[in-house]
Amino acid sequence: MTAIIGESTALESTGEPPMTGGGSIDPAPATSAGPDAAAVYALGSSPGESARLQRQSEELRPESVALLDRIGLEPGQSAIDLGCGPAGIIDLLAAAVSPGGRAVGLDADPAHVTMAREYADQRGLANVEVVAADARHTGLPSGSFDLVHARTVLVTIPEPGEVITEMVRLAKPGGWVASQEPDVEYSLCYPPLPAWDRIGEIFHASFSRSGADLCIGRRLTELYRQAGLEEIEVVVHAAAYPAGHSRRTIMPDLARSLGPMILELGLAEERELAQLDRAVRDHLADPRTLAMPHLLFVTRGRKPATA
Repeated sequence: MTAIIGESTALESTGEPPMTGGGSIDPAPATSAGPDAAAVYALGSSPGESARLQRQSEELRPESVALLDRIGLEPGQSAIDLGCGPAGIIDLLAAAVSPGGRAVGLDADPAHVTMAREYADQRGLANVEVVAADARHTGLPSGSFDLVHARTVLVTIPEPGEVITEMVRLAKPGGWVASQEPDVEYSLCYPPLPAWDRIGEIFHASFSRSGADLCIGRRLTELYRQAGLEEIEVVVHAAAYPAGHSRRTIMPDLARSLGPMILELGLAEERELAQLDRAVRDHLADPRTLAMPHLLFVTRGRKPATA
């Protein structure tokens, strides 16, 4: 699944049997109460959204590399990327645990599972497996991984604690749980532009329709403590992307992804959306414009070695 926001549809699958790459992981059937992914994943599913998620893997690569450096995975260990979308950080995990280790990507969207498997195959990542499962109830054995990671997944769902509980269950005693999630309250565009403010207002209203929290980043340390994690650390990134950087236009990009929902909710008309999109993109194309679309909270916590 994967914007700032949403690595991918990491929630309940559409009913297809679990898919594996490499064949050594076969999630047990897992039932999940509540609405399925289509109902709760804030960004929906479309070719445009998949393409944006592929770009995001490169856009947020520096933050992911820095996180893995702090965690210090070793050869022979195991790691999983929940909600990996078309790529996620499965290549970084594969490199960190090689030789002798294993990396797993997990997603509930069959299209993203296929794309992630192709991504791994094209790069010769022999130690990567990709499975289709619900990030809330993966069906994988408890205590399986030295690192359980999710990026821009919790921001897209109404009950992020469910995924964190599953992440802790999957981690080995003494292993790490890590999240990368945005907080969009602190964003700026200077010089000011009324169209930026308006498209932000529309985006917030449509994105939050299912109860997703666009300010989830600041809540991660609290959620981690509630889940029983220790040695919690948070690093906050405030990137001001230059003109031409693909993440500079993340807000209008997300508004485009949510276009059908915006129209359905009556938050704006198609003509207004097109005018706002053009005005904001023109403004952001000016190198004199300063744009910081969001903060990114990168948080890690360790599962206690003993109960």
